[in-house]
Amino acid sequence: MENRFTIAVVIPCFKVKAQITALLGRIGPEVDAIFIVDDKCPESTGQYVEEHHSDPRIKVIYNSENLGVGGAVINGLLAAKSAGHSVAVKIDGDGQMDPALIKKFVAPLKSSDADYTKGNRFYSTETLSKMPLGRVLGNAVLSFVTKFSSGYWRNFDPTNGYIAIDLRLLSAIPVDKVHKRYFFESDLLFRCYLARAKVVDIPMQAIYDGETSNLKFSKEVLPFMAGNLRNFFKRIGYNYFLRDFNIGSVELVLGSILLSMGIVHGGINLLDNDFDSAGVVMITGLLTLSGLQLMLSFLNYDMQQTPVDPIAPLLADRIPIMESHAAATEQGMKEERAKTASN
Repeated sequence: MENRFTIAVVIPCFKVKAQITALLGRIGPEVDAIFIVDDKCPESTGQYVEEHHSDPRIKVIYNSENLGVGGAVINGLLAAKSAGHSVAVKIDGDGQMDPALIKKFVAPLKSSDADYTKGNRFYSTETLSKMPLGRVLGNAVLSFVTKFSSGYWRNFDPTNGYIAIDLRLLSAIPVDKVHKRYFFESDLLFRCYLARAKVVDIPMQAIYDGETSNLKFSKEVLPFMAGNLRNFFKRIGYNYFLRDFNIGSVELVLGSILLSMGIVHGGINLLDNDFDSAGVVMITGLLTLSGLQLMLSFLNYDMQQTPVDPIAPLLADRIPIMESHAAATEQGMKEERAKTASN
């Protein structure tokens, strides 16, 4: 297996028993292995798959506790890597992601033109017209915010869960630190940027057929915003002050100082009703405009830093094993075997 390019599919499962059979039937022969990750599913989707599907490519992984979509996917990626596969494609178990697109997602990885590919549902207006309005607006806002936090200014639709990854990239990502729940895709992009991975968007259409999403936007919007804000400051700190100090660093520091001085100077004089003086107006305007110009220059510089060359071929073929996830998976498999035997 190590001498040829192989594809694994990872499917996190939580309350998708009704859709999983149809989804598995649509996965083509180009896929070498299918990892079903039962994330402590109350419907016992993993056991259902084992009892009703004889496809030799299927391997079921049981989590002893619910880790969230991110934790389930990470377990599947680690399992695929340990089995010696080249790339892994993650699709959801609810059938909204068309398995026919797997070849398209994998192609840039196979040709070493990318380290990571992800779906983008915003390429065509026809696709947008089929999406629920709430999802369009929510994803548009989150996409814009994630550009700032991740550094991938040329990519869109960051919460799209249809992804493919060169498994060698896992050696450069601290998988135990990746967010385990709905912020998973956005946080993984942030980690990919720190590893300088090249990310490519793949145009796609999502399939909406009345499924009930487990994601409640109103409940998750604040954690999403907080996570993106945290990642933004981390990325700026790592890239412009810890790893390097460059012209972008200078623009950011000077721009922040001058803009802050302009705002403070103007605010103080506004409160003192001292804006009748031409000198006060000139100083406030000069400080504010100079700071704003430097901040815009920094933003332009940051946009030019988006990774454009694949990094995976240069990485060691190893990954850090997450003991907690491995233990949870093994324990879950033991419990499920005991449950099946008792039945």
